[in-house]
Amino acid sequence: MANSPQSKKRARQNEKRFAVNKARRSRIRTYLRKVEEAIASGDKDAAVAALRSAQPEIMRGVTKGVYHKNTASRKISRLNARVKALS
Repeated sequence: MANSPQSKKRARQNEKRFAVNKARRSRIRTYLRKVEEAIASGDKDAAVAALRSAQPEIMRGVTKGVYHKNTASRKISRLNARVKALS
């Protein structure tokens, strides 16, 4: 349990940050799921459109500290390869 005023403040800040990061991670996962569903359905146009909308959201997660840059690049690269393979 936090005792000092500073540790109490840090605990409050951590709760807020956790909520923001959780929402951001959830939004990114939603975009990823849309790409996955488009790939699974075999619709290349929908998959390309979904990937285009997902890329900036994933990279925004990097700048906000939710994901590591290499993790995001790897996810985008693998999705891109799967979309290209649809043709």
